[in-house]
Amino acid sequence: MDISPDKQNIDSVFSNTVYYIDFYQRDYKWTAEPVQRLLDDIYYQFGEAYQKHLDLDPGKETVTAYYPWYYLNTYVTNVIDGRVYVVDGQQRLTTLTLILIKLHHMAKTYESKTAPWLENKVAGYSGVERNFWMNHVRFKSVLDGLFEGEDPGLIQTSGGITAVNMVSNYLTIDQWLDKCIDSQHKLETFVFYFLSRLVLINLAVEQTDVPMVFEVINDRGVRLRPYEILKGKLLGQIDKIELDKGNYNEIWERQTSKVNAYRDNEIDAFFRSWLKARFVLSRKEGQRFDGDYHREMFKSDMNQVLDLEHNSIAVKSFLAGTFRYYSNLYARVWDGAQKLNDDYPCVFYNNLNDLDTQFMLILSSCRLDDPEETQKIALVSRQLDRFFTLLQLQNSYDSNQVITELFLVARGIRDVSLEEIAPVFEKHLRHILEQRRSGAVSESFQWGYFRSASIVSLNKRFIRYYFARIDQFIANGMKVSPKHPIQDLVSRRGEKTGFHVEHILSNNQFNLDAFGGDDERFDAERNRLGGILLLKGKDNISSSNEVYVEKLKTYAGTLYWNETLRSDTYKSKLDFDAFRKRYGLDFHELSKFGPDELDYRHRLLFDLSSVIWGQD
Repeated sequence: MDISPDKQNIDSVFSNTVYYIDFYQRDYKWTAEPVQRLLDDIYYQFGEAYQKHLDLDPGKETVTAYYPWYYLNTYVTNVIDGRVYVVDGQQRLTTLTLILIKLHHMAKTYESKTAPWLENKVAGYSGVERNFWMNHVRFKSVLDGLFEGEDPGLIQTSGGITAVNMVSNYLTIDQWLDKCIDSQHKLETFVFYFLSRLVLINLAVEQTDVPMVFEVINDRGVRLRPYEILKGKLLGQIDKIELDKGNYNEIWERQTSKVNAYRDNEIDAFFRSWLKARFVLSRKEGQRFDGDYHREMFKSDMNQVLDLEHNSIAVKSFLAGTFRYYSNLYARVWDGAQKLNDDYPCVFYNNLNDLDTQFMLILSSCRLDDPEETQKIALVSRQLDRFFTLLQLQNSYDSNQVITELFLVARGIRDVSLEEIAPVFEKHLRHILEQRRSGAVSESFQWGYFRSASIVSLNKRFIRYYFARIDQFIANGMKVSPKHPIQDLVSRRGEKTGFHVEHILSNNQFNLDAFGGDDERFDAERNRLGGILLLKGKDNISSSNEVYVEKLKTYAGTLYWNETLRSDTYKSKLDFDAFRKRYGLDFHELSKFGPDELDYRHRLLFDLSSVIWGQD
């Protein structure tokens, strides 16, 4: 490895070298805080010395003799085909450019002879073309606007976060320098200090060493995200000409932006899900990717599979094929998680229950460019919803056990055909049920275990989700629109606009007597799902202690499941009659509500659940 250190002041750094932003570099992400800190650090020693030497004329000799030098850290470059690329240090060099632009404007305002010198530190000229030494090609218009003195508020920043931060940080610099420098003498002294006494070390490295140097530097400085380091380790293997010709950097940026559109740095979650989906056999194996997965990818065992170490051909294939396809698939699942998609509605439902494991499972089931992708998204997400719901309804859900089992499901459905997926879920669902019951299981959903399903053992979000799905199923059967979007039923919890649990059996003496005056039995029975409804907040509060016949009035115009208690639901409803007959569902009105009626409603819920979450 060859590293060539070179000590330079600002006057030397920005003199005749155009610096290109390498693909390793992030956007310009510095905000006001690091900019302010840099300005404070630079000015501190200058201010101390300036107070002692107010009577001296500005000049290089004066500043060199009486002002201490200040170390601004290191920046790393490498040269490819005559171009100098900044591997590390873009944030600082860009900020220094913004400071130079402001100093240039101040010099013109004070009619200082340093103005041409400062202009040459910002940019060079080829004919009439201005070339900024910090060559932000995509954001040249922003730098042009700032350099020309345009109103920063009118400069177009829609190009991205780099443009936004350039303008915002320039305003910070503008206000800071205007406050601290209030005379031509002080300005010119500061210019000589800034250009002559601020020192950086340039490390020029060979192209083959760039990924390693990049990672080490950033491990010891502002830590990059794993995907940012992975980008350098992959793209650093590709020749610059091939990199441009194959648009591999553009592929990386496009796919990363697609995934990160849903959540900041979501691309790291993508890589972890993809690695677990495609390469691990168990939850324990998958835990290796929870941290610095970018390092795990290049360890010997993983490199035997991925073959991405010192293999530019494999890297190019990975970027154009594997990375492109699976990141698109991941983004597609994310989109389905945010808004209901008729092709795979359970992706949305799983998101309501925070079942992020669906990403790993779907990525596992789909082969590269899988022609059955849509069907697999639908089937895997439905099977996960069924898996989760049936365990909840039978008091057999343990999050730790379920996650462990789902890693085995992911292994079992990896690259299999569509018809092989459901049996894998069924096998592992029954395995959990057998462990919970210490015996063989003939069916994955049994009345004996549902009979005691109660709000006491279920979390409130799932209870709302369960009744939301019941109501949606009834609405579809009646060929009417749901009364409320399912996400509102699940997520809204406000006192007035939220949906809350309603006990059909109020806690009063009349109802207690119906259960033989047995307090324990009464509490246990009234909490069973058959004795529960969802009501909007104010309705729930107003009906809390009414007798049943009065509650029936309250249930009018609420959810369809609630209304099936009422007689008017069954009058001249042809679509509802056809729905009942189609599924053999014993819906009928209830003029009174006691132990037998509660048992009937609970059994009806079992029948509904068997249809909704039954095996295809």
